[in-house]
Amino acid sequence: MSMQPSNLVVTAPDTGRRLSTLDRWLPLWIGIAMVGGVGLGRFIPSISDVLASTEVGGISMPIALGLLVMMYPVLAKVRYDKVAAVTGDTRLLVSSLVLNWLVGPALMFTLAWTFLPDLPEYRTGLIIVGLARCIAMVVIWNDLACGDREAAAVLVAINSVFQVVAFSLLGYFYLTVLPGWLGLDTQGLEVSITQIAVNVLVFLGIPLVAGFASRWVGERAKGRAWYESRFLPRVGPWALYGLLFTIVLLFALQGEAVTSHPLDVARIALPLLVYFSVMWVVGMVAGKALGLGYPRSTTLAFTAAGNNFELAIAVAIGTFGATSGQALAGVVGPLIEVPVLVGLVYVSLWLARRWFAVDPNTAAAPKALDEARR
Repeated sequence: MSMQPSNLVVTAPDTGRRLSTLDRWLPLWIGIAMVGGVGLGRFIPSISDVLASTEVGGISMPIALGLLVMMYPVLAKVRYDKVAAVTGDTRLLVSSLVLNWLVGPALMFTLAWTFLPDLPEYRTGLIIVGLARCIAMVVIWNDLACGDREAAAVLVAINSVFQVVAFSLLGYFYLTVLPGWLGLDTQGLEVSITQIAVNVLVFLGIPLVAGFASRWVGERAKGRAWYESRFLPRVGPWALYGLLFTIVLLFALQGEAVTSHPLDVARIALPLLVYFSVMWVVGMVAGKALGLGYPRSTTLAFTAAGNNFELAIAVAIGTFGATSGQALAGVVGPLIEVPVLVGLVYVSLWLARRWFAVDPNTAAAPKALDEARR
């Protein structure tokens, strides 16, 4: 996203981040993209067949392209020489792991069985969504809320590693083992570690390498001041373009199902709404209680609340079919997540002043001044 530099720090142009005109209207653009995608899928049903025909290894190439374009600008903004300082913050790392891999899946399991006890397909789809921790779109929400970019990059990378290792095991536990212990219906989930690893490699590995390479080359060729004041503002808006393009395609895939079963969508939406809100609030409160400060508390909250919907949808379609209830539940995930987390961006910015007593646009400025003076 394109962020305007702070007037306070001339030599560190990207430290004071303000929402551009393009970003301030983000809810409107997202709403238009969602409606356009649903309409496209509803009135041109063949669009799903076209997207399916472009799949390579279970990944739709147009959707992959949109996600890569969305991810690259934000990862190009990360100051990778500062990442080491993040890895030493055990409070942040441990709390993130607990929220993402213990609290999140358990909460979604509880909500799915509470709200959808009579709808096993949708319930299974929701549980799969809860297991897929966010590795992509969270960087957009974190950036808009003036969170810690370096911390977000580290947490996303850690989630990726855990996702490869833990997704299948947690799927087996929450769909088969735990329901059996509780005397509930069980449901199998067949998904290979290779499939998850490919998903992580495509949606995180490629833009991460590209973002690191562009900063490394740009700073050595022109310097950091040029890179952050000239290059980043030019590529920044492409994150929004990629986001909107991806949303249109995702909603086009199940536009007919969404409009044909509004009551089912509403029932799926309610536990998702509770889930995203609760996870975000728990993350923000935990960050505040641990003394992480506003930027890292915000990062903790959004990485806990966000989910890897592209993985959840891919697994649901690959295991149960594109027209299954599990796949519909996966698509409803971003239908609820996107507007809820966009709204929470504005809540974060409000809390920065009211609860953390800082200006989110200039929270990083004092540290940047120290760096500039050295």
